[in-house]
Amino acid sequence: MKRLTMLVLLGFFVGLAASPVMGQTPTSQAPAASAQTPADPIATALKNGFDGISRNLSESATKMPEENFAFKPTPEVRSFGEILGHVANSHYSYCSRMKGEKNPNTQDLEKVAAKAEMVKAFNESVDYCKAVYASMTDAKLVQMVTPPAPAPAAQRGETPAAGQKPPAAPRPFVPFNLLNQNLTHDWEHYGNIVTYLRLKGLVPPSTERSQAGRGRGGR
Repeated sequence: MKRLTMLVLLGFFVGLAASPVMGQTPTSQAPAASAQTPADPIATALKNGFDGISRNLSESATKMPEENFAFKPTPEVRSFGEILGHVANSHYSYCSRMKGEKNPNTQDLEKVAAKAEMVKAFNESVDYCKAVYASMTDAKLVQMVTPPAPAPAAQRGETPAAGQKPPAAPRPFVPFNLLNQNLTHDWEHYGNIVTYLRLKGLVPPSTERSQAGRGRGGR
């Protein structure tokens, strides 16, 4: 079953990597080389996918007026700005694990209120992850990674409380799973963002590009 699943995923991402980018109009005059499969089709597809969705989210942040960053369709859900902060937090969480380093983000970005500060923080989180996607190959994506065990409290200059258990060792992971989760998480929340923009009478960035490329309405 696992082998079948991997074959299905491989077929999907090979097809995705070879397909035209969303919003572009194919042309019969395109060079023959553009139709060739890249050397690392799955890694390329993941990188292109992250580039695309992070662009949608970043442009959405720029498009929404600052007074609407606190907008919530209902009181129980995150505001527009909080969604962006949540996604930025997740970028650092996923990609610091991939880099094998301590999460460099030291604040809860959901609490950032000012638009300029949020846009800057969000774009920095995107840049942090882009470096990870760009470094991937298909071989790296399927190699199990076992993070090093955390250093003992004494080595960290800490004194554990009486009876305190040592931190659990980080769980091994497959890079493909982690990077794909990050990508799908971004798409999940872009779906929220699209709704928030529409409720404020704004056209989502992905729709603008589709309309420009096809000359008709999109999503």
